[in-house]
Formats: sequence, C-alpha cells, structure tokens
Amino acid sequence: MLLVIDVGNTNMALGVYDGPELVASWRLTTDRQRTVDELGILCRNLFHLAGLEFQNIKAIIISSVVPPLDFPLRKMAITYFHIDPLFVDATTPTGMPIRYENPMEVGADRIADGVAAMAKYGTPCVVVDFGTATTFDVISRQGEYLGGVICPGITISAEALFKQAAKLPRVDIRRPRSVIGTSTVSSIQSGLYYGYIGLVDGILQHLVGELGEDTHVVATGGLAHLIGRASRYIQAIDDNLTLEGLRIIYERTRSEGNETP
Repeated sequence: MLLVIDVGNTNMALGVYDGPELVASWRLTTDRQRTVDELGILCRNLFHLAGLEFQNIKAIIISSVVPPLDFPLRKMAITYFHIDPLFVDATTPTGMPIRYENPMEVGADRIADGVAAMAKYGTPCVVVDFGTATTFDVISRQGEYLGGVICPGITISAEALFKQAAKLPRVDIRRPRSVIGTSTVSSIQSGLYYGYIGLVDGILQHLVGELGEDTHVVATGGLAHLIGRASRYIQAIDDNLTLEGLRIIYERTRSEGNETP
C-alpha cells in the first residue's frame, strides 16, 4: 500500500492506495506547529478508524508547500512507518517536462495536479485548484507544464474585505439566492460568488483561446464544487486530483528505478 500526503497552506490531505484504488482519504487543517509525535499519533488514529495497519504501507510520497512541516513529516514517516518518504519537486521524474523559467518555483501540488490531469483527461488541459490561492496550471498538447496563473483565493478575498472594511461583517461563502443583494451579508456573498466566477471564467477564456477549443478544464480543491459548477469552462471536478497525481508520480519513479526505500 502507498500513503500519499499533500500539505497545503490551509489543508493537509492524506490518502492510502492499494494499487490504483484509493481505499481511504482524509482532509485535515494544516497546523505548522505539529510535532513528529503529533503527526504520528494522528496517522495512527486515522488508520485505526479506517481499519488499516501501518505495516501494510510500503512507500510514502509527499507534496508540500509548507516547509516548516517537511522535517516533522519526514521524521514521522521514518519513526512510525520505517520508511524514508519521497518529497516531490521539479527534479522528480514525473514524465511531464516543466517549462517554467525556474522549475524549482513550481509547487509540488501543482506538479501533481498537472500529472494527474494529463493522465486522466488528456492534453491540452488546464487545472484550476481552489486552495488558499487559486492556481491555473497549463499543460500543453505535447504534455509539457507551461506555467499558469496565481490569484488570491476566494477565502483570502473575503477575509481581506472583513479586515479592511470596519463596518462589513465576515460572511459564509455561498451562492446567494439572487445576484442583487438585499442586505449587507447577501450583497457581500453576491460580490464574492459572482465576482469570483467572473475572474475564473475570464482567465479561462484567455487560456482556452491560447491553447485551443479542445482544451480540457478540470477543477479541484476545497471550493471547486461551489465555483466550478457555475463556470462556463470547467468540465470536470475532481476532489482527489492531487492525491491521484502523487500516486502516478510514485509509480513512475518506481519504474525509473528510483523507488523509495
């Protein structure tokens, strides 16, 4: 079995694969202060609830954009699973050439998203990942990672409005009943929801214009369902895209003779 871990700025996702089958997955809040033992106990409890055993895990692969957690995660994997994990970066043999000016600037999660989208949906493709930031990752017809777009996430936008405007309240992000708000709360919700759809579709319009009308557009991330369902361009919503990408990358590194211990 394979344990895959994706560490984002807001959430940390874990999944266990038995071959190509995802047999269990969890999404947790990212806590930069977690210790090695806290991470180990957390994994132990999750595995126990799912009826899984630590000794059945034969490899661990991790994508992380939170450097303070990299050492605790590696130490946890070694201490509790007796496995030295593989951390994904631009040097990992993924089968997807990276054409960024500095490939090491590309987040590991974006690499995993691109690999999975290309394998599952074909090329050219765009992945819209609704995380702390909303990222648009572009894969060429030839299967190359070209780059993309990074925008403030909708949650960041909502928090900035609350913090900078003294009389405006913090609101839940949801689809309002009408685009015309009849209260301060519904007006803010309308602005966030419809404004963000406009941002997403505006960017996708330009990307599809450059790549071609046959471009596959897939969304993932925490708010993918909320925004993705209203988009004119997003064709699929894939909750486990990043985890699937990590599984595929692990299989490719193993075939390259770079299997982790």
